[in-house]
Amino acid sequence: MPSNGESSTHGGPLRFAVLGPLRAWRGDVRLDLGPVRQQALLTALLLRPGTTVSRQQLLDGVWGPEPPGTGAKVIPVYVHQLRRRLELEARSTAGSVIVTDRGGYRFDARSVRTDLARLREIVEEAHSARDSGDLAAAVSAWTAALDLFHGEPLSALPGPFAEAERLRLSEYRLVLARDKVECQLWLGRHAEVVAELFALSATHPHNESVAALLMRALYAAGRQADALSVFAKVRRRLVEEQGTEPGGELRRVHEAVLRADDVLLVGAPPPASRSTDRRAP
Repeated sequence: MPSNGESSTHGGPLRFAVLGPLRAWRGDVRLDLGPVRQQALLTALLLRPGTTVSRQQLLDGVWGPEPPGTGAKVIPVYVHQLRRRLELEARSTAGSVIVTDRGGYRFDARSVRTDLARLREIVEEAHSARDSGDLAAAVSAWTAALDLFHGEPLSALPGPFAEAERLRLSEYRLVLARDKVECQLWLGRHAEVVAELFALSATHPHNESVAALLMRALYAAGRQADALSVFAKVRRRLVEEQGTEPGGELRRVHEAVLRADDVLLVGAPPPASRSTDRRAP
């Protein structure tokens, strides 16, 4: 009988994608993961690898304040169905990646590949390249990392757990985009990032870091008036919708644009010790 994790050899390795709609493959075969609540339960295990998750935690994470009429009894039913679906054939699930533990279930990810794990690897390459001064390689790595996203992470999956992970991964995607653009600005690629930053600012209209980068890119591209217009629009939105003034970063960039401070706006990159947040999802 195969031990936990060895069942992945039945038809090839088991792969998951979460940086978009939840998808799974056994080798080259796309797997049907069943109803969305069942997929949400799988996600609640997959994104906590090696951690035992109780039935109550799964119930709360997938259904929230409106549990099904059967209560926690639905959990083992969904687990059984997932074990079968994660195999190419209706084999014994004794070696399933979903392990039954005392008190709950645990996802055994030792032989599983995920796009999230690959994302972490590429981002680490990007940070290493930036810290060594190879900004072009860092931009290439961050571009490859962002290419792993295929729409909204965990799109359409219900429940509080999936929603929290969706927000976390979406925020991390924005962090990666900002890091990439920062390096492009240091490389003098001002014109090529303006359109991308306008798109980001439209999606994240209250994000002051994105607005600050857009102002810097516009200024570096010789569009000082447009940069000042961005500040005016963001400030008006913040005051009218949130009752707050722009924060320190955006005010500093605004003042630098007013006095044409090339050093602050388009100067050399900061040392590695001042690099941006490295926390990975």
